[in-house]
Amino acid sequence: MIEWYQSVTLGLTQGLTEFIPVSSSGHLEVVQQVLGGRTPDFHLFLEFINLGTLLALLIFYRKRIQQILVDIFKNHNVKLALNVIITTIPAVIAGILLSDLIESNWFFSNMVVIACAMMLIGIAMLAIDRLPKMSKVKDENHLTKPRALLIGLAQCVALIPGTSRSGSTIVAGRLTGLDSKSAADYSFLCSIPIMFGVMVKSLISSSSREYIAANLPMLALANVVAFGIGLAAIYFVMYYLRKKNSLRAFGIYRIVLALIIIVFELIK
Repeated sequence: MIEWYQSVTLGLTQGLTEFIPVSSSGHLEVVQQVLGGRTPDFHLFLEFINLGTLLALLIFYRKRIQQILVDIFKNHNVKLALNVIITTIPAVIAGILLSDLIESNWFFSNMVVIACAMMLIGIAMLAIDRLPKMSKVKDENHLTKPRALLIGLAQCVALIPGTSRSGSTIVAGRLTGLDSKSAADYSFLCSIPIMFGVMVKSLISSSSREYIAANLPMLALANVVAFGIGLAAIYFVMYYLRKKNSLRAFGIYRIVLALIIIVFELIK
């Protein structure tokens, strides 16, 4: 049974790190180790607190989503919506084929593996300004279908804890010619169907519904925290990237945290 302080801590961690590109899965693994170790139903709790961060996304992008729907049904412009679908498909396929393996295999919950994944994306964030890129794209509305697919393939990497879905897709977006803010905008828009799909998948299972019924107060508390902190985190990331157009600070943080985790694992 999850205690209230664990629920608050996990909701806080989910809200902060789902959108700040430092890896929510990696941080949640660290936090659950600090809180006493992984329990058999830990993954279910993490799946269901996606609801809070999904609602935060829907609130932040409500006008954008409304405009996309107007473009589709009134203006008959499906370019952005189609690109989001193209970007989403690889992650859906990879998730269906590999999610059970990744959840059950000890390798992917090993803290050193998580730290290495965290460090690799961090290094990519530091190097992104020096790496060769495709021709500049004005914003996510002008992204071509092949480039949308490349971002989708990068999103598959996020199945490995420590990589970060937003981190991998923002880096991929930069490589395909987007600036940091546009890459983050596109990354967050593409995360909506992914997070919605995770929630639907979880609710289909009768055992998952039983888990919700048994843990509803703590799940509600975690989701409220994740929603509030997640919404603030989105505003922060978009403001920061609009001002700085750089992933350097996030890359440094990831590398420092990865080194701390590795040292701790070696001496414990």
